[in-house]
Amino acid sequence: MPPPFQFGALLGKTGTRFSAWAPGKKSAAVDIVGKGRHSLDALGEGYFAATIEDVGAGARYFFSFDDGKDVPDLASRWQPEGSAGPSVVVDPAFRWTDDQWQGVPRDNQVIYELHVGTFTPEGTWRAATDKLQHLREIGVTVIQIMPIGTFKGEFGWGYDTILPYAPFAPYGSPEEMRRFVNEAHACGIGVILDVVYNHVGLGEHYTAYGDGYLTDKFESEWGASFNFDGPEARAVREFVIGNAVYWIEDFHVDGLRIDAAQAMFDDSEEHILTKLTRAVRNAAAPRSAYIVVENQPQERRMVLPASEGGHGVDAMVSDDFQHSVRVASTGHDDFYYRDYRGTPQELVSALKYGFLYQGQRSDMRDKAYGTYNLDTHAQHFVHFLENHDQVANSARGFRLSTLLTPARLRAVTSLLLLGPQTPCLFQGQEFGATNPFLYFFGIDGNEARAVAKGRRESLENFPGVRDPAMASKLPDPSDRTTFERSKLDWSETQKHDGLLALHRDLLALRRGDPTFSHRTERRIDGAVLGDAAILLRFLTPEPGGHRLLLLNLGRDLHMSVIPEPLLAPPDGHRWLPTWSSEHPDYDGAGRRPVEPDKFWILPSDCAVLLRSEVNA
Repeated sequence: MPPPFQFGALLGKTGTRFSAWAPGKKSAAVDIVGKGRHSLDALGEGYFAATIEDVGAGARYFFSFDDGKDVPDLASRWQPEGSAGPSVVVDPAFRWTDDQWQGVPRDNQVIYELHVGTFTPEGTWRAATDKLQHLREIGVTVIQIMPIGTFKGEFGWGYDTILPYAPFAPYGSPEEMRRFVNEAHACGIGVILDVVYNHVGLGEHYTAYGDGYLTDKFESEWGASFNFDGPEARAVREFVIGNAVYWIEDFHVDGLRIDAAQAMFDDSEEHILTKLTRAVRNAAAPRSAYIVVENQPQERRMVLPASEGGHGVDAMVSDDFQHSVRVASTGHDDFYYRDYRGTPQELVSALKYGFLYQGQRSDMRDKAYGTYNLDTHAQHFVHFLENHDQVANSARGFRLSTLLTPARLRAVTSLLLLGPQTPCLFQGQEFGATNPFLYFFGIDGNEARAVAKGRRESLENFPGVRDPAMASKLPDPSDRTTFERSKLDWSETQKHDGLLALHRDLLALRRGDPTFSHRTERRIDGAVLGDAAILLRFLTPEPGGHRLLLLNLGRDLHMSVIPEPLLAPPDGHRWLPTWSSEHPDYDGAGRRPVEPDKFWILPSDCAVLLRSEVNA
């Protein structure tokens, strides 16, 4: 098997090697601004390449095929003039100082999802770098960055990537991105990139290179899919896997969050996801790489090793937990939330088993949903209360800090941050950001109108959006104001310092108490205590490691007659309160007396953590 083809402009000692794959084309050329047009050598099977002397970093260029129009390099390393502008030769050299960094292992991570353009008012890598110390102090271990591959338009979420090798220019230069990663590692924080390999977004660049990149064999709700299994798929697979490896090798990122993995259609003998996962791990070695997938069918094979027919990724995102908590805490179960009742048993099951749907019928889908995962380890699930989709999938993009009372928000946060699965925070969640996070896409013309129409039709699945008064106020995705409104207001870290302290303390508990570690021999069980109250029991081989988390989202619960054995302490031990969501430091009302051997009250909208201690 020949070595993988190197796409794009690769800087050498005396010049730059320009390479492209354009199946069905007879000729190819690179037009270098200020240096004229140069033919590329035909290497066979649609591959073209040539080394052009005296062309260095900063040179701007286009490709053309069969004397057609100039187009950007699909593997462009930078597009400072936008997705249709010239590509730029980039020097990958950088003075890295992360030699001692070991990467991101699978267990004991705390993920933080951010969008570079709205994470700070400036919306740049430089400004985001200044916030790394904040993330370190609250206990974040991995930053998950929403897609940064170049897309059409002046601003956007990034999921319509056109040129996947080129970091989106408005965020800053490739060097500034490298500096961000380097500084994150210095803070003890890993960085993973959200990547989109299931469709190619807006733009005609791929078809200008030929018909081999895309396929109409499969249907996708987002647009044309990559050709991973057709007659010319080898080059496409090299292009996509090469992109994943590029981020690991050239930018030292620690892994990937793969968007909508179920839409990476591939009937090959070895699925593209399996091969890509192996390539990323090999590129990162000896460092460890961390790979998370979004996978709507909730397939167990995602985390199974390749030797057992799986893809070998580290974790799957679970919408089930968020959906159930959302219904439990808001009372609303419209559109896709109708598959959830928000009952105490749902919350217990989500915390015990990760996925709630593991093959039983879904009402929204009117068919079986999910796969068997009852014995899948908790570290293989990523749980969240907010992410970009779930906040923006509403008429006004409200955050939980707007939808819930402060006490209820503090209480449910404990389930996320002390629960056995890997927690993920969304930017600003830690300090109760009150600004909305909306869907924005800075394009214009017919494309903008089509996007706005599609967005409106999607949101109309929520009955409230059909109200004419609400429909008339839906934000326009292409309006820059929609983008600007989504930027975090960092002054709220002072206004909501109590919630920030709660996140910091809970993550310190998670990090410092071995009972909450994925590496310990613990067992998780739970029970329903009332109409809106649960307990979660952490059982360890040593009785001193037992912990009990109590949550009540209903009225004050009188703990008088509770015939539940999980409430009983280990033999020769007693329960002592160690944390409460109502602590005054969190702007709470104060913890009521907790005396498990007497009559006591578990207050409304409150969470309490108890630890086991030997009887005096």
